[in-house]
Amino acid sequence: MRIPGPDHPITITPNPKRVRVTAGDVVIAESSQALTLKEASYPPVHYIPRADANMALLHKTARSTHCPYKGDASYFSIDAGGTTLDNAIWSYEAPFPAMTEIAGFLAFYPDKVKIDEMST
Repeated sequence: MRIPGPDHPITITPNPKRVRVTAGDVVIAESSQALTLKEASYPPVHYIPRADANMALLHKTARSTHCPYKGDASYFSIDAGGTTLDNAIWSYEAPFPAMTEIAGFLAFYPDKVKIDEMST
């Protein structure tokens, strides 16, 4: 386990905008409670509470990955509009202590879904 610091900063802040995630014409998630995680030089990632996602469209897959800063991620595919988007979502069920704010939240691959930030 690595701790974020000056050599690899990670910040998590509430997103003041409403975040909507769509796959085609189907809204997968929409939240005014999203968190934005900024990690080192990577693009910002929006994490959305599960309560604000249509979990009926998601199914957990066998895929998992490990981040030395955040912990183990599990993955979900999206079934929407007759299409399956494999492993389009990741989630840290039990992240390392420095990242507990994102526990159970969902993050979406922007090359698989459309992510919009809108005025609240």
